[in-house]
Amino acid sequence: MIKQLFNRPLYNPIYFRYSFFIILAFSIFLNSIILKGESNFYILYILSVICLGIGFYNKSIWFLTLFTVITVTCRYLLIPDTDSNFGIFLIHLLTYLLITLISSGLMKYVQKVEQDNLELTTALANTLDSRDPYTLHHSENVAEYAVQIAEKMNLPQASCEIIRKGALLHDIGKIGIPEDILGKKGKLNDAEYEIIKSHPTLGHNMIKHIGDFHKNGILDIVLYHHERYDGRGYPTGLKGNEIPLFARIVAIADTFDAMTTKRVYRDEFDLEYALDEIRKNKGIQFDPEIVDVFLSLFDQK
Repeated sequence: MIKQLFNRPLYNPIYFRYSFFIILAFSIFLNSIILKGESNFYILYILSVICLGIGFYNKSIWFLTLFTVITVTCRYLLIPDTDSNFGIFLIHLLTYLLITLISSGLMKYVQKVEQDNLELTTALANTLDSRDPYTLHHSENVAEYAVQIAEKMNLPQASCEIIRKGALLHDIGKIGIPEDILGKKGKLNDAEYEIIKSHPTLGHNMIKHIGDFHKNGILDIVLYHHERYDGRGYPTGLKGNEIPLFARIVAIADTFDAMTTKRVYRDEFDLEYALDEIRKNKGIQFDPEIVDVFLSLFDQK
């Protein structure tokens, strides 16, 4: 839980940008009005440059240096040492600048790891889509629709990124489905349909060993995106709010893209037909509140 609380703002540096200015302003107020230079309470200035480095990690070194100088100047003037001189100021500046740059470097590393994970997820999704030219870019389309829904629902940015990754991977289990079934032009028989219905479980088993996917909801998307709001879906027959929120969002995006793109066994449906089908299945196949959010995206357009 603590790790999750820390990770959410870590992937969204704007929180640290606000924190830098708030902590610096509070430090100035504390030392100039309340303590009036009578305390060596300087830890807040150190916290402020940590937030500076993390929040503005993508800014130039001159930007980081400028605000570090401002921070150190405030500390130097408001908490004077008994032997204050330019040499002491310079030592403080170099120390604080080092803290700023280390914080910036760590944040760059975190962002690179996150970007690499997203690129790997996209590559896996493209590997699946490349097996069937009729579903090429399906996973990317579903991810785009699902993120738009999540943003319209005002979900946190971290949740939107989880939904994006989960949507990219939602059909990963189809890698384990025989191509003669996956690309069959005619109607599937009962046995073949049961094999197709196994792809959420296959996908879950493929990626369940990835630790972060257990905690952030990606596994839920892969396993439950074919559950129905009325409980008649698969693989477990969950209903209503028993189905994880992220999976309920991806379910609508998945169905919409499936209807509006050409498949090996049929042509694509037009937009109005697809939207009407989503509307008809409100509260039956799909979460009614999420349906309203999804349809509102098209009302605005």
